[in-house]
Amino acid sequence: MKNVLVIGAGRSSSSLIRYLLNQSVTDKFQVIVADMSLEMAKQKIAGHLNGEPIAFDVFNKDEREELIQKSDVIISMLPARFHHHVAEDCVRFKKHMVTASYVSKEIAALDEKAKEAGVLLLNEIGLDPGIDHMSAMHIIDRIHAKGGKLTAFKSFTGGLIAPESDNNPWNYKFTWNPRNVVLAGQGVAQFIRNNLYKYIPYHKLFDRTEPVNVLEYGEFEGYPNRDSLSYREVYGLEKIPTLFRGTLRRPGYSKAWNVFVQLGVTDDSYEIEDSEEMTYREFFNSFLRYDLTRTVEEKLAEYMGISEDSEIMNKLKWLGVFDDKKIGLKKATPAQILQQLLEEKWSLGPTDKDMIVMQHQFVYELDGNKHELHSSMGIIGHDQTYTAMAETVGLPVGIATKLILSGAITATGVKRPVEKNIYEPVLKELEENGIQFTEEQIS
Repeated sequence: MKNVLVIGAGRSSSSLIRYLLNQSVTDKFQVIVADMSLEMAKQKIAGHLNGEPIAFDVFNKDEREELIQKSDVIISMLPARFHHHVAEDCVRFKKHMVTASYVSKEIAALDEKAKEAGVLLLNEIGLDPGIDHMSAMHIIDRIHAKGGKLTAFKSFTGGLIAPESDNNPWNYKFTWNPRNVVLAGQGVAQFIRNNLYKYIPYHKLFDRTEPVNVLEYGEFEGYPNRDSLSYREVYGLEKIPTLFRGTLRRPGYSKAWNVFVQLGVTDDSYEIEDSEEMTYREFFNSFLRYDLTRTVEEKLAEYMGISEDSEIMNKLKWLGVFDDKKIGLKKATPAQILQQLLEEKWSLGPTDKDMIVMQHQFVYELDGNKHELHSSMGIIGHDQTYTAMAETVGLPVGIATKLILSGAITATGVKRPVEKNIYEPVLKELEENGIQFTEEQIS
């Protein structure tokens, strides 16, 4: 019996492990779930006969090598910085690896060795990156096959709270790693529009949004991702005049979040003095001008050029920005303090559901005419375990793993799922599992 090794049993692994265990019955393979927490691995397997939970430390070289050698396909659901340790072992022991994370420089460097070993290192096959690649290439290849020429491609993805669970003024709750949300967008966003390269520094990022309407899910705003330019090569669109990738939030979120950016409280590079004894009100006041004659609310409103009774100020008050509540964190960075405050108000409730929305916008020329096509997807999570995020990250990974095991995917080297022989069967099975796109011919 073949073995699939899943390294990492965190939140995003729930749907993946359930899918693999279900498939293991008919396809006859064993699923080994390895995690630092043996209890978490046991919970994910839930007593399934084809599942084996193992306590695992990725830095234990001997243990890691032993597990990899006795497996046929290794799925790394570890934090991205650890994938290359697993990938190097996979190449050395001639084992396939699948991960939802971006292709790192270390993994990209393994391409030739992986090909020589007859091994596939399949990356970026989660949600974003992953489903975005596959669904986009499905249409890009179709347009090219008809003789069309793409002149613009925009792609947006958002992990948000489902409408029925949306009960706060920010229209947002954490459905993914809170730290990643707090640090999102840092750096310079770069893209191309009408053959002009555009660069947006972090302090202006949340000022530059555009409206996006997604099916019955309503209105959103999209802000630019850090790097859109590299996707020209990924998608084979090196000469396209416009290419833009962005993140979706509900309208009004970005202007309010911009307050934190302008104050500097998303900075994670230094520690706040005596942060444990400081209150949230004192923390935010420490970033404003010294003026004992004015309140923190007055100073912040003036600094941002907004009124004290504005929607943005109401969002901040609801969060507890001006509360005289002790922070209680020792040697905390501004970003860590902000994250703690947000987690108190943005955590999912027991019955809350999350939502994933995605939209691709294609503008192309065909037979002398200009056309615009939108392809959109939305999915609501089932519960706290099988969230929309877990489904859309885990199912593509699981499906690809099954296809590799069965020999339906035979590629070798370092790959993304942008080739037809990979994306077509994965998209087909995703659709069978309720993850499907709706196309709208705009013009």
